[in-house]
Amino acid sequence: MPKILFIGDVVGKPGRKALRQVLPQWKEKYKPGVVIVNVENLAHGKGVTPSTLAEIDDLGIDCYTSGNHIFKKGELSAASFEQYPKLIRPANFGDSFAGHGYYRFSKNDQQYLIINLNGQVFMEKQFDGQISNPFLAVDQLIAEQSQKGDIIIVDFHAEATSEKVAMGLHLNGRVAGVFGTHTHIPTADARILSGGTGYITDVGMVGTRDSILGVIPNNALKKFLDENEKFVYEVEEEGVLQINGVLMEVDENLKAVKIEKLYKEI
Repeated sequence: MPKILFIGDVVGKPGRKALRQVLPQWKEKYKPGVVIVNVENLAHGKGVTPSTLAEIDDLGIDCYTSGNHIFKKGELSAASFEQYPKLIRPANFGDSFAGHGYYRFSKNDQQYLIINLNGQVFMEKQFDGQISNPFLAVDQLIAEQSQKGDIIIVDFHAEATSEKVAMGLHLNGRVAGVFGTHTHIPTADARILSGGTGYITDVGMVGTRDSILGVIPNNALKKFLDENEKFVYEVEEEGVLQINGVLMEVDENLKAVKIEKLYKEI
């Protein structure tokens, strides 16, 4: 039975360091057939660049997913999509953006279709562009791109837990897995839905453990203590590192039969 290892949002240099150290260990221990990693925060916490992708590309990652920050590095982000076809962005961002919202590949005689979506709830100020309805977008994408025998995995990059659960139930029985990303805090609800879809509301992040979602604590605390303070986004690079992921097994009927939350500190 195929095993899929999905790793949550990799945040900056500490996230890349943790991924390089732990992913080979997890691959040796769990023997996943496919590895998917969310990289929207790869380059100093916001966006992606060809050079930061090059730092991790030799780890044997089959697909890179992303989210609302993926284009924060401007032309370097756009160049990343040109150099790495396996890098995808949310399908409901529209065709004016670089890249595509899905990636298809075959491995070990099995076809995979990886889909990336972005939520709408609480996202008004978090993306410089229009985010269309992700539920309608995924229905259209599955209708147009899915093929018989596909193992379909969806990375739903969203803020609201309600929207994520709704997406899981909307796709229940139609895809193998729905994995939530974006909030950087792992949830305790990894489970298999009634239709055989593996689900978790948020996988969690890869980066510095004692940070505020990857950011230097004092920078975030100042904003909470005084709303007039300007928030300075700086990645916390000191301290214990953590890596969060999920491991899912799929049977011959393309249904999830096991899902396990993975966590490690270094």
